[in-house]
Amino acid sequence: MAKIYENKMKVRDYECDSQGVVNNAIYLHYFEATRHELMEQCGLRLRDLTEANIIPVVRNVNINYRNSLRGSEEFVCTATAVREGVRYYFHQEITRIPDNTLCAKADIEVVCLVDGKVVMPEMFDKVFVDYLTWK
Repeated sequence: MAKIYENKMKVRDYECDSQGVVNNAIYLHYFEATRHELMEQCGLRLRDLTEANIIPVVRNVNINYRNSLRGSEEFVCTATAVREGVRYYFHQEITRIPDNTLCAKADIEVVCLVDGKVVMPEMFDKVFVDYLTWK
């Protein structure tokens, strides 16, 4: 069973819309920030990858919004991944603290480009091994 990566965050007031809730597009930032934190915890920095012309690219995103976050609320964004062929499918959730309310779920498909071509991402398999399952 793959481990679940957890990233604790807090809503900043400027991320809220005129109704006082987090704008729907901001959830993409939360999900991405969590994937980047996971990469760094596993020893990869996006800056180093891009300098080596290794580019993880989001191919598809599906978000199911459940409950709204509001300014100053704390939450946990989680991530696990499934590898299927050349694709990674990150399964992510955002849960409000302290009431444990599920706010959003996402399935995010990522491929890896090396020199502009989609490649098998063995390098990521090694570093994500604790958070990854294979199909």
